[in-house]
Amino acid sequence: MTDVRVVLPAHLKNLARVHGEVLIAMPGDPAGPLTQRAVLDAVEERFPMLRGTMRDRATGKRRAFIRFYACEMDLSNEAPDAPLPGDVATLVAAGKEPFMVVGAMAGG
Repeated sequence: MTDVRVVLPAHLKNLARVHGEVLIAMPGDPAGPLTQRAVLDAVEERFPMLRGTMRDRATGKRRAFIRFYACEMDLSNEAPDAPLPGDVATLVAAGKEPFMVVGAMAGG
């Protein structure tokens, strides 16, 4: 089992009643590929009140104003079951870099 650092936007931190980044224990084989779905499933398992806030409950698709980043790379449009890219997966799985959930801004 490995711990992944996850940074949530302020409104989701308030909903989950946490401060700062959270450590999420990832179940399963640490040698297996790390995916967005695995990280988000683990976040929602630990914080059930976040179900449906980052992804649509029925389709599992990312909500319109939520973005996912790691190692300064926008992962928002990547397939949820695709392994995180090489060094990104290694750094996130090792806890050296966080997986970031970012609330997008709109307006003008």
